[in-house]
Amino acid sequence: MNEFVISIILGIVEGITEFLPISSTGHLIIVNKFVDFNGPFAELFDIVIQLGAILSVVVYFWKRLWPFGKTKSLYDKFLTFDLWIKAAIGVIPALIIGGLLGKHIKHYLFNPLTIAIALITGGIILILLENRKKTSTINSTEALSYKQAFLIGVIQCLAMIPGTSRSAATIIGGMFLGASRLVAAEFSFFLAIPTMCAASAYSLLKAERMLTPHEIQVLLLGFAVSFFVAWLVIAVFMKFITKNDFKPFGYYRIILGIAIISYFIFIK
Repeated sequence: MNEFVISIILGIVEGITEFLPISSTGHLIIVNKFVDFNGPFAELFDIVIQLGAILSVVVYFWKRLWPFGKTKSLYDKFLTFDLWIKAAIGVIPALIIGGLLGKHIKHYLFNPLTIAIALITGGIILILLENRKKTSTINSTEALSYKQAFLIGVIQCLAMIPGTSRSAATIIGGMFLGASRLVAAEFSFFLAIPTMCAASAYSLLKAERMLTPHEIQVLLLGFAVSFFVAWLVIAVFMKFITKNDFKPFGYYRIILGIAIISYFIFIK
């Protein structure tokens, strides 16, 4: 398959799945197998399109994330800095655990069976979490404490298992600690910025390879597609969760997990 076509396909997959609780890594691993896109350049490509998705978060939430806006009051600026501090605290567990176990996790767990099991497990947890009768006690990101931000960061580390989903882990963690759906989703987006930037920077430094003009074009195309699709998905997702719960994503995860297991047992 033409690499530009693959770039568009994977950019769309990344853009759709990165911030939904359905695992972008799991989807990319599976799609890469079907389009036969593997090797060092494919790994670098997956990193670059993640950066495109990160940029979409920054653009979408720019007013919330930029502390130096002229129209912002001193208190509003304080809240913005406070949000960045919480995100920084939340990323600490991932930096430590990722640095210690990242290579082993990638070697032993990046396979379709692990992805399928993680998808099904996460789907069941999402559904059970939504079925419980509990009133949210945290209705704004400002109300999140530093301790709660850190604990969400700890739970986020489960996303190192492919198929778990960083977004699902942080949303589940936030809701488990008492956050509303909207707050859990928002903090998941904010926490994604330092988490994914750190992971991408580490992977890019490890890559240490020269790119051909053709490869640069493929990367830029995937980056752009990922950015625009992710920006659209964030906008739709934020409206969706104001009126709906996360159960549809739980059912989707379970169905996809069963489909992956069935494919590799009965068809492959």
